Amino acid sequence: MKWSSKRTLVTGAGGFIGSHLVERLVRNGASVRALVKYSGRGNVGWLDDLEPETLRSIEIVSGDLRDADVVLRAVQSCEVVFHLGAMISIPYSYLNPTETAAVNFMGTLNILNACRTVGVSKLIHTSTSETYGTARYVPIDEQHPLQAQSPYSAAKIGADKLAESFFRSFDLPVATVRPFNTYGPRQSARGVIPTIVVQLLSGSMVKLGSLAPTRDFTFVEDTTQGMLRAAEVSASIGRVINLGSGSEISVGDLARLIIRLSGKTGEVEQQLDRIRPEKSEVERLLADNTLAREILGWKPTVTLEDGLLRTIQWVGQRMGNYRRAQSGYVI
Repeated sequence: MKWSSKRTLVTGAGGFIGSHLVERLVRNGASVRALVKYSGRGNVGWLDDLEPETLRSIEIVSGDLRDADVVLRAVQSCEVVFHLGAMISIPYSYLNPTETAAVNFMGTLNILNACRTVGVSKLIHTSTSETYGTARYVPIDEQHPLQAQSPYSAAKIGADKLAESFFRSFDLPVATVRPFNTYGPRQSARGVIPTIVVQLLSGSMVKLGSLAPTRDFTFVEDTTQGMLRAAEVSASIGRVINLGSGSEISVGDLARLIIRLSGKTGEVEQQLDRIRPEKSEVERLLADNTLAREILGWKPTVTLEDGLLRTIQWVGQRMGNYRRAQSGYVI
């Protein structure tokens, strides 16, 4: 697929991964429309972090994924749609399961209906490794059972199955990418890596929840490249494809690695009020990325240490305003 002048829509464009994807599409020559959650202050999230020339080339549409009319207008005339918009916070989903379900499930249904109506050539639906829950076996391939261990993961499982149903029922050309733990510049301070970095750069004590769970971290540039490849490759249609590094590290070891890379001294403390409910904690995530390698020709290129160094530097330069894009709903 040649991206030059290709008409694309990115939902969740004001969020962490969405803003990086928008930036990359513009760099590739695509015509980009960005759907962002409406704000009376005109806030467009991390899109404000882009170069002014890049930002001027983007068509920004404000609205809400739960509004079918807004979604249809946003999809209109687009050839490729990247659906990243979601209510992303797991702790928030404990407090507001109804809103989480409405945005993640019904919002996705609106996207699917609009893409079917318009007749898009490709829809890339974004899932999450949280849909797997705690690993029953590792590495986790795409056939691993789905386990709803939080209202957030339940809503995302439902959204994934909606996407599957539209492929099977209506031949909608949809591919589902399932990123594992993406990190890098612009990630919300709710993410474990920026949480550690912000605390470390603010003092010497890093306070976290459970330290034993392991995660598979992928740098944001690699995740967005996987999304682009999923759009470019026809064999991805109707498939669910993991985007993960194939390596795991515990939260405690991650914190100690960040402390070492930062050149600072610090201590890691586990706090009970930061720990998920017992049956909700996902203890282990480790991706099998074989399918991404075979179908997309994709593999991670940024090592964890290199990605962490870049993230530490970026957060350090923006400590004063780092929390400006903290909305959990990144339509």
